Amino acid sequence: MKLIELKNEYLSELRIVKRYSPNTLLSYSKDLDDFVNFMNNISKTELKQISRRNIKQFLMYLNEARMNKNTISRKLSTVRGFFKFANEKDIIEINPAALVSNPKISRRLPEIIPAESFEETHQIITNNEDNPELHSAIIELLYGTAIRVSELCKLNVSDYDKTDKTIRVHGKGGKTRIIPIGSKSIRVLEDYIRKNQFKSANKPLLTNAKGERLYPKYIYRVVNKYLSKVVDIKKKSPHVLRHSAATHMLDRGANLRAVKEILGHENLSTTQIYTHVSIERLKNTYKKSHPKS
Repeated sequence: MKLIELKNEYLSELRIVKRYSPNTLLSYSKDLDDFVNFMNNISKTELKQISRRNIKQFLMYLNEARMNKNTISRKLSTVRGFFKFANEKDIIEINPAALVSNPKISRRLPEIIPAESFEETHQIITNNEDNPELHSAIIELLYGTAIRVSELCKLNVSDYDKTDKTIRVHGKGGKTRIIPIGSKSIRVLEDYIRKNQFKSANKPLLTNAKGERLYPKYIYRVVNKYLSKVVDIKKKSPHVLRHSAATHMLDRGANLRAVKEILGHENLSTTQIYTHVSIERLKNTYKKSHPKS
């Protein structure tokens, strides 16, 4: 079987069965294009021709192109999934990418904002904006529930349950989870809902002036605008609010597995990065305040 044929089958599987988002599919497609093109250049067009050595050659090529190690690791992960799919479909007997190691990288801890800086954003919105209810709802939901931008944009009015104090989130791969929502977040959300007077529970929860569902770039602009006014960190994206919420929960004694469920992580190891953030914060506090530090 030709590599290009399997690539098309694999992407169809991710789109139809796994229900990956368009942005994720585009990323996978680009990674596989790079891999297939490289293999074509070394006359490896058939799946059965590819060996572990060839995959290492691909990684060496990426490294020589001065691609950063995080990107190389991501592309290798895509290639692993590609061959795993072929193995599960009995197209090949052995996954040649399974034992190829990732390049060693030093994992950077995610940046976060102090809780008081988050509260300050609401004051700025209330005092200076024409549409404070919408912008407050965006900021509050991202931090108050720690959901992803894509999940925020997908929310419908019916996903919010005021009585149970929860929201239903439609996450990656079509997976749904229920997240508790606090009283402060409910107050902000209720102010927004009262202003909009939704007539149908099936309508998007967050909409622009035309009643259209908000899109990720709009959310990014809103968050970047307000974070720029309250914190001096390099990255001021919506994901910073998710990182901050997870770290603050662990700082206050939250169970790691509970935080994993709230975030919608597949593996506990992904959530554990936030324990490292909390430890680093603890060290910094000790250094600044302890007389023996």
